[in-house]
Amino acid sequence: MNQLPVHLKKRVLVTGGAHRLGAEICQQFANKGWEIILHYQHSKQAALQLCDKLQLQGIKASPIMADLSCLKSRQEMVDQIQQQWGFIHAVINNASMFSPDQGTDYIEEMALQQLKVNLLAPMDLAKALATQLAPPKGQDACVVHILDQKVMNLNPDYFSYTVSKLALERCVQLQAQALAPQVRVCGLAPGLMYLSGDQSQANFDKASSANLLKKPINPVDVAITAEFLASNPSITGTTLAVDNGQHLVPSARDIMFVVDDLLKDNTK
Repeated sequence: MNQLPVHLKKRVLVTGGAHRLGAEICQQFANKGWEIILHYQHSKQAALQLCDKLQLQGIKASPIMADLSCLKSRQEMVDQIQQQWGFIHAVINNASMFSPDQGTDYIEEMALQQLKVNLLAPMDLAKALATQLAPPKGQDACVVHILDQKVMNLNPDYFSYTVSKLALERCVQLQAQALAPQVRVCGLAPGLMYLSGDQSQANFDKASSANLLKKPINPVDVAITAEFLASNPSITGTTLAVDNGQHLVPSARDIMFVVDDLLKDNTK
């Protein structure tokens, strides 16, 4: 493990860090010697277990609970981080809400909920890193907004989710300008990595290879890229796609639904 000297320890807040990509990101930052603040909302047991695992590796790791859709809960989390750690060096906005809808049937309440979690919470935490949680002057600070290759490869499925991620993608450049020079802001757009909702394994196996490299995306590669962006002091205001070229394979619908049709055709 490539750990930093004690006097150079860096701290990262990873939202939605208990499962899936969030857990991979926590592990990768830990591998590089970062101290981990692992945000969760409902997955307390998984968060505790991952923190215990990282602590056994000699990494300081602590769970923290917040409802990212609630402004008061977000502020309480920021206050707790300030009181317990003083400051942090990076925020990885990984948590997101992913609910299926269409432009013809979205429900306003659900759309607003996705905007709160997927857009307003990342905006707030970036602002907090530039102000309340800012590291000492001269130390690098970075926000990485986890996006989706869909922002570069539009289709109307998951309408409200896509709108929220499109807004966050634009926010990368705007916040990079607004928060400079105190904070760098980067975007990271992965492709399909995990089963989604009621997706079948057969569907996922086909859909995850529907990209230029014809192979599934390794979540570890996405996590490595998140740590790279947080550690490189010369990158800001840009979004990097880690998706095996999925964003260059246009589709009229979400790949999950297109592959479903292909699977049906193959059974005829």
